[in-house]
Amino acid sequence: MAGSDEIRALAKAVLDACETRGLMAATAESCTGGMVAAALTDIPGSSTVVERGFVTYSNEAKAELLDVPMDLIIGHGAVSEPVARAMAEGALAHSRADVAVSITGIAGPGGGSAEKPEGLVHFATARRGGGTIHERIEFGALGRDPVRRASVIQALTMLRHAAEA
Repeated sequence: MAGSDEIRALAKAVLDACETRGLMAATAESCTGGMVAAALTDIPGSSTVVERGFVTYSNEAKAELLDVPMDLIIGHGAVSEPVARAMAEGALAHSRADVAVSITGIAGPGGGSAEKPEGLVHFATARRGGGTIHERIEFGALGRDPVRRASVIQALTMLRHAAEA
């Protein structure tokens, strides 16, 4: 992502952590629309680590590409812990990756509710043969670009930790 030294440094750290351990990574993104995969692939040599990225913006895409059960989406909403976990686990199931990160949220403007306010984002990382870790962050109604940028930073940070675990 041009113009962001912090994101570039985090992406490089993810790639280095994965490469050192011989791991491949995948992304499953909704509200960031592929920005995490773009940040990783902006780094030369990323093809040794980045296995694939899924942009699953619609509920149908989450179900079709990642096998997120539609009843899970209907019951909890697309922006929820169970869906974030299922997205990360689905990315592993549908790739040769060893670690995966998922992001689903409400970037805004609008689209939020009292229960799920604008700026709410759910993240998950999954590691093949390991567990799935979830984080819920309310960034607030910062606006679309700041929420998405903060989400990329959080996702890269979590992916690096998953690779280092």
